[in-house]
Amino acid sequence: MADAEGLGGDAVARLRLIRTPRIGPVTYAHLLARFGSPEAAILALPQLAARGGGIPPAVAAPAVAERELASVRRLGARHFFKGDPTYPPLLAQLDDAPPALILRGDATLLSRTPIAMVGARNASAAACRFARQLAVELGREQVVVVSGLARGVDTAAHVGAIETGTIAVIAGGIDISYPPENAELQERIARECLLIAEQPPGTEPRARHFPYRNRIIAGLALGTVVVEAAPKSGSLITARLAAELGREVMAVPGSPLDPRAQGCNGLIRDGATLIQSAADVLETIRPIDSRMVESPRSGFRTATPEDASDSDRRAIVDLLGPVPVAIDELIRQSQASPAIVQTVLLELELAGRLERHAGGRVALS
Repeated sequence: MADAEGLGGDAVARLRLIRTPRIGPVTYAHLLARFGSPEAAILALPQLAARGGGIPPAVAAPAVAERELASVRRLGARHFFKGDPTYPPLLAQLDDAPPALILRGDATLLSRTPIAMVGARNASAAACRFARQLAVELGREQVVVVSGLARGVDTAAHVGAIETGTIAVIAGGIDISYPPENAELQERIARECLLIAEQPPGTEPRARHFPYRNRIIAGLALGTVVVEAAPKSGSLITARLAAELGREVMAVPGSPLDPRAQGCNGLIRDGATLIQSAADVLETIRPIDSRMVESPRSGFRTATPEDASDSDRRAIVDLLGPVPVAIDELIRQSQASPAIVQTVLLELELAGRLERHAGGRVALS
């Protein structure tokens, strides 16, 4: 298995780059696409940041990466790096796919048909019962249920699927139990099924980590089922991410008198597939199952790198401001090639002058 244990020094270099400030998933992917290796990318950071008009980020020390690798091994887990054969192919389709995942448990579950199931933390008893039974029925059809181990619907989905296979994606470190009342369930999933984290060990979950977790849940699955969700809930964020990826969005209808059903009813109104049984889920996802799992498209696309001139940089920087703008719009208005625009954005980000936002938009810090 080509995970971190077989990568040696390359795993250390990758982790150093991943754990360096200002280097997020998109920037990491651009750096590897441009320089071919994490070692070469690290050496190039000072020059790139200087071109962007700032000082380079402090690269994580080798000892930091080595401690993380050792800690993960002690916990009985391992790293999977994007670009390796073991990395989940559906997740790799995301432009901002995590450069590294930390997995504990049975990684062969990643090769099964995956469906995400999410919903309200303060879910009704009826919603939890439905989620649990739906997970049981999907498991009998060799579907693996992916969820976020939150209270309510997530917990019910994991409990229903744990005998047949479930994947839990958590917001903190692989060794941190959250919510505390799910500590026993989390440990059982890690032993018998699969537990996934993006953050390094010891990381307590913070509010900013949950949207990152949600993109992994949506990215791992062929489709997302929302069982119960209030307006503006995290479950709807997961559904939106699934839709942006071209994955199926399914929702369970509820009473218009219950605020917890408004999110699902709104999804159905906007085109989500109405779900009342496991058969409905299977009918929705089976036509795309083999096409997406066996022949996944590459999620990260980058043009051949080109060096930018001073006039290119000035033109692109002048188009930027505090309001996020789509990269495609920068390309159109600057009349520069996509490769040059991406090069300038990379330099600005490493200089600490650029922030990336959802939907492929960027803004000056």
